[in-house]
Amino acid sequence: MTTFFGAIADDFTGATDLAALLARSGVPASLRLGVPDETPEDTAPLEIVALKCRTSPVDEAVAETRAALAWLRKAGAQRFFWKYCSTFDSTERGNIGPVAEALMDDLGTDQTIYCPAFPENGRSVFMGNLFVGEQPLSESPMKDHPITPMRDSNLLRLLKLQVTRPVGIANRLVVARGAEPLRNRLLDLKAAGAAHVVVDAVANEDLYVIAEACQDMTLLTGGSAVAMPLPELWLKRGLLSKAAGAATESVVDGPAIVLSGSCSAMTNRQVKAFLSEGHPAFRLDPLDLAENGAWTALSWLADQNGKATPIVYATAEPDAVRAAQKKLGTERAGELVEEALAACAVAARDQGMRRLVVAGGETSGAVAKALGINRLGIGAEIAPGVPWCFAQSGGHALAITLKSGNFGGESFFTEALERLQP
Repeated sequence: MTTFFGAIADDFTGATDLAALLARSGVPASLRLGVPDETPEDTAPLEIVALKCRTSPVDEAVAETRAALAWLRKAGAQRFFWKYCSTFDSTERGNIGPVAEALMDDLGTDQTIYCPAFPENGRSVFMGNLFVGEQPLSESPMKDHPITPMRDSNLLRLLKLQVTRPVGIANRLVVARGAEPLRNRLLDLKAAGAAHVVVDAVANEDLYVIAEACQDMTLLTGGSAVAMPLPELWLKRGLLSKAAGAATESVVDGPAIVLSGSCSAMTNRQVKAFLSEGHPAFRLDPLDLAENGAWTALSWLADQNGKATPIVYATAEPDAVRAAQKKLGTERAGELVEEALAACAVAARDQGMRRLVVAGGETSGAVAKALGINRLGIGAEIAPGVPWCFAQSGGHALAITLKSGNFGGESFFTEALERLQP
């Protein structure tokens, strides 16, 4: 099949989130983990390339996303999407803005939009300010994110620090008037020199207005939700078609495991809920990992065959995370946890575990890499933006879900396992 839409995501959980929402249209979607080495073959109409560049140095992130763009263009893509987190995770230098400008340069386009809103998951943008539920981003638990603490809710201010061209806004009052007024607003901003436009959205209806107004733009950027309506619009115009096998649903036999590295507020609640059900659990301590490595966790895991679904987790409250980071350094503390959870994933697979629930963007990237997974089939959603996915690893069929830290309800881990009973 010919690829029409090509997306680049800055982490693996965000990529599965995007793939799940696009797959709601019934149009085949394919998810690649990392820039493929081979030339495009057996491509889907909707192709997503998942990278692990959210917190990479800016130059590395730009180079990697440009390589992904080049592959997608070879696959035939005509519309492109730069997907980042619905909480606009970034630093003052990037990587959201610098990557967007690099992609704009390569595509020869002079304007794009920024809309991280995801109303189904409580993310909204109003007058250029990002909210998590009813809290401004800077007052939400994201203010304590261990790697990218978000201390400003205003997307225009955040973006201006990251880009070299003027920033503008199309606010909720414009969006509420419909697609044509929004198109006109974007044209007016373009005439005034605004290359980067933050677009408000507080409800799903706004996403459909934005998609309709912007469906012919070469490059769009945002959270996954703003891309969700695009396939339906293109189907109506005959630019896409549905085909058999658009969604993947499999029955995977074998025990399950939960691996949690995210320290988000929601994942903390999800871990506590899972522990309250009596599941065997091993908590990873970065300080112990620094001294003794992962062998204790691996030894404990080896004794879990045949028992209730185990959980290995490093999820902790912000104060505990900061204490470990102070002693080890932020980067090293994160690396130790990712390496240990990745080693546990490989050991679990080798012990016969075939269903893996993974929480956290960095953790998901480390686990997928360790398992040698380079392509995922997208199945049904467990929660908005969190699907079960299917892959081959070490000669075995696996079911795996890669959950962004803040997604899902408190009982997500149990719901995920019940959703895919063998």
